[in-house]
Amino acid sequence: MSEQQLSNLIKMLEQIIANNLHQGEAAEVAEVAATHVHNFWARSMKQLIINLANTHPEQLSTVALQAVVLLQAKSVGQPASFNP
Repeated sequence: MSEQQLSNLIKMLEQIIANNLHQGEAAEVAEVAATHVHNFWARSMKQLIINLANTHPEQLSTVALQAVVLLQAKSVGQPASFNP
């Protein structure tokens, strides 16, 4: 996947987060974002953002990284743990 495509995924995730800041604390916003991505993104898109978070976490905001950790847990059906 090209850098532009990865950049677009990051922007999309950050936009989901920005649109849900009214949900409350960062943990709640991350949960809403993770649920949205889990429900509406293609499997390939989810895998790309998870891989990006695992290899280049510095490219994501703290809330986005937390959302991806939650997303990864949802994808494998395990509880998530996040340690920034």
